[in-house]
Order: sequence, then structure tokens, then C-alpha cells
Amino acid sequence: MNTVFIGGSRDISRLPEEAKKGLENIVSSKHHIIVGDAKGADTAVQKLLHANAYSSVVVYCTGERCRNNVGHWETMNIPASKKDKGFSFYALKDREMARAADFGYMIWDGKSPGTLLNILRLVRSGKKAVLLNAVSNETKNFKHINDWNKFISLAEPSLVQDLRARATPEEWSDDTLPHQRTFLSVAEGAVSQSTIDESALDAINQALAAKDTGAAIQTLGTIAKQHGMSDLARTCGVARESLYRSLSSDGNPELVTFLSVLQAMGLKMTIGKVR
Repeated sequence: MNTVFIGGSRDISRLPEEAKKGLENIVSSKHHIIVGDAKGADTAVQKLLHANAYSSVVVYCTGERCRNNVGHWETMNIPASKKDKGFSFYALKDREMARAADFGYMIWDGKSPGTLLNILRLVRSGKKAVLLNAVSNETKNFKHINDWNKFISLAEPSLVQDLRARATPEEWSDDTLPHQRTFLSVAEGAVSQSTIDESALDAINQALAAKDTGAAIQTLGTIAKQHGMSDLARTCGVARESLYRSLSSDGNPELVTFLSVLQAMGLKMTIGKVR
């Protein structure tokens, strides 16, 4: 029997059908469940477990009192100091759940940083996690920190900024996690020992306008080498040799790789009407 950390966003008051199926699988496998005491997804999960008369549950709370414990299950109260307030106060129990769990199942509203940080905490500990986006109904599996890198490299910069602000230095380590940069420009320090020449960007745009994808990819490859191919490969979650081949004169990178490379260098590609 494994211990499953189930969590989610506070804005989710009703569980989507996909989440119910996932929880039913966990229950049928007789896993031990640990869940938080917040409103939203935590309480919705508690209600489903209580409706199924599931007893192998522990509710984690920060401080002496739990806010919600629908099934009157055993509780685990995580002590807090006076300096712990707001998000940092409730994050104490989340960190303990990530430590206690064997794997995690998170139900996300597509914007909550707290839910994503639980994914990061789990994979940082070498544990697997599943993220269900309740808005798009898409499921993402995280088995390694590279899966997190790929996911977060495509996230909105504002979300990444919020994640970095809430995470501890141990959770958000710059030596392995991708650096998010401002779109449309190259952020300070974005290119190692170099800057991106505007003429190179013009060359890529002209090649794309002429449908010469080979020239566009080759020019992007030249910029990538200036940036540092090893750093780019790590940020994009691909092998260095594979990235070299993809950005060579006869390369044919997948769209997600092409966009990931652009974003990692602080660039973006937009689509507009032909004039």
C-alpha cells in the first residue's frame, strides 16, 4: 500500500469527472491517502472519500486546528512559528505531505501556483506525480525533474514569477530549473557571453516569410550555439546531441522543441494576418 498525497486548487469546489475516476482508482487500490484541510479541492476530495466510507485517510493541518475534516479522520498537525503567515503558513503542511507521500495526485485550476509547487516538491524528492488540469481536462505525468522543466518552460512568465517567489531556495534551484525570460526581448544575462543580434532575428523572420524553414532553423541554431547549447538542452529537457541535430541545416525540430528554444532565449513567435 502506497501513500498518496492528493491536493488541488482552492478555486475548485466541484471535482471534474476525470478527477473522480482518478480518486476511485486510488481508493480501489486501497492506497493510504493524505489530504489537506483547505476549502476547494481539498474539501471536495474529502467529501468524495467520506461518501465512499473510505477510512485510510489522514488530514494534514498547519497549527492546532483543522479547518475542514469531513470524515473526522485522524489528523496530522504541523507546528508553525509566529513568523509563518499567509501562504508560507499553509505551505508547511504541503511540504510535510510531499515528504510523507510515495506519489501525488494534483487537481489544478490552470493558474494556482500552490498546486504546481506540490508537483515540484514531489519530483524534487524523486517521487512521481500526476497533474490533472480541470480546465482543459488534460493529464500530465511527472516522473523526473526534466518533466517539470519541460512543463514550466512553456508556462506564462507571471506564473513562473509567482512560483519562484513562493518556493524555498531548496525547492527552486537555478542550477537545474529553467530560467524564464521576458518575451519580445532578451532579458539581462539571458545569453551567455553574447547578445542576440537583431540582424539574426531579421534573417529568421525573412526565412519564415519565404517559407525557407531550413534557413530559419539553421540561423536559430547559430544563435543557440552562442547562447550555450548545453544550457538550452537542459532547459528544454532534451539531449544535447538531439538539439544539435534538430537545429542543424538539415534538422527538422518538433514545434514544441522550436518554441521551447525560442522561449529559453527570451524570444517568441507570433501569428498575424497576411497583409
